[in-house]
Amino acid sequence: MNRTSTKAAPNLIEGPILRTLFFFALPTLGSNILQSINGSINAVWVGQYLGAAGLAATANANLIMFMMLSLVFGFGMATTILIGQNIGRRDITAMRRAFGTGLSLFLMLGIASAVLGWLISPVLLHVLVTPPQVYPGALTYLRVMFLGLPFALLTVYFAMSLRGVGDSMTPLYLQIPGMLLDIILNPLLIRGMFGLPQLGIEGAALATMLANLFSFLLMIVVIYRHDLMVRLRGAEWRYLLPEWTLVRVILAKGIPMGLQMIVVAGSAITLLGFVNAEGMAFVAAYGATTQIWTYIQMPGIAVGMAVSAMAAQNIGASRWDRVSAIARAGLITNIVLTGMLVIVIALFEVQILKLFLPTDFEALEIGRTIGLIVNWSFVLIGATMVWTGITRANGATLMPLLIISVAYLPGRLGSVLLLKPLIGSDAIWWSYPIGGVISVLLTGSYYRWGDWRGLTLAVSAEEAGEMVQAEADPAGRMLPNA
Repeated sequence: MNRTSTKAAPNLIEGPILRTLFFFALPTLGSNILQSINGSINAVWVGQYLGAAGLAATANANLIMFMMLSLVFGFGMATTILIGQNIGRRDITAMRRAFGTGLSLFLMLGIASAVLGWLISPVLLHVLVTPPQVYPGALTYLRVMFLGLPFALLTVYFAMSLRGVGDSMTPLYLQIPGMLLDIILNPLLIRGMFGLPQLGIEGAALATMLANLFSFLLMIVVIYRHDLMVRLRGAEWRYLLPEWTLVRVILAKGIPMGLQMIVVAGSAITLLGFVNAEGMAFVAAYGATTQIWTYIQMPGIAVGMAVSAMAAQNIGASRWDRVSAIARAGLITNIVLTGMLVIVIALFEVQILKLFLPTDFEALEIGRTIGLIVNWSFVLIGATMVWTGITRANGATLMPLLIISVAYLPGRLGSVLLLKPLIGSDAIWWSYPIGGVISVLLTGSYYRWGDWRGLTLAVSAEEAGEMVQAEADPAGRMLPNA
């Protein structure tokens, strides 16, 4: 097996599992907290300066951004699993080959998504039944956000790759300067302070774009100054030329994972269409409560990412005895952290909602109703993320896609259509716990009885080289490896 010397990767394949998981997930949770604080502060600026219409516009635009990012993120997750399994095997060459191929794909797809998003933004907003008074601001905000999409995607890719090798602290440290820049620039560009132009909602999007560019450049500098694992030097730059053996693996696993996120985003967009049809107060309430949901789902997301990275490394090292224990530790951590957060938010939800809806009392009451019905279901969603993260770490992507499709399409959307004639607009909110129950039951069953343990994913450096040679010359003659 071809290995190159490098700094030692953080050890996720030895030691006490619960402790290792907690301290590996904690920086990821911190990153999610900072990201959510950043988004919430920006939402406060928009709500305070531009009113309910501005907040509704950003809610519509951000949901579309998530949908456009979903498929690209699937490829990033697939590459991260390859990176993690090869780190578990201590095959650094294979890890960097996967990293280079994934980086090229991410860049190309990021540029394509930005161009496509700019062109079809008006169509997507019309599909959402965006209210007329919200549409102009949402379109402006969305198109500026798409301009900065490639830099944002590359920053996320590097952060995902660092977590794949077991480093969750560096992405946390590097997130702070960009977050502060975004928070500072938002009011300056929205209101036009200190001689800057008054750009309104366009200023909010421009601030985020500039902060993303700064974060990307800072991450590149730190990675190369400290010689972190996710870097390419000298002859390694050739790994940026996509190896089709790896491309096929990334596409085969990344497309289902991306489609899974698109199903989630698509169902959310459809639900937003139901919300938009209820009127401005419902849209504003939904926009405010989604800010709270970003916090509630943070522990589940962080733990899910942590168990996936830990499981991938342990699978690569053939430490199957630890994989089941990682799943149990992930479930316990999710229940404790997410459950505590749900309780705390329930105690202070009115005060939190007033940050986003200072004068709209109708929207405030709607937001309280949404929270009472929906918030607890994120404990179930977090458990789904843990089991999905474990099975995905060994390349299981099709069954999780089918499960989420059932839970979110006939489950979540179907329940709205069935219940709306009976309970009115509350059917929209009850669809969240209904979908959560379906997804956790099906995902838990697949983890317990499914065939995911028999799959294979990682491609070592030697295997990749042999496959490239075989493809270049089926007769078996020795040809130079690209």
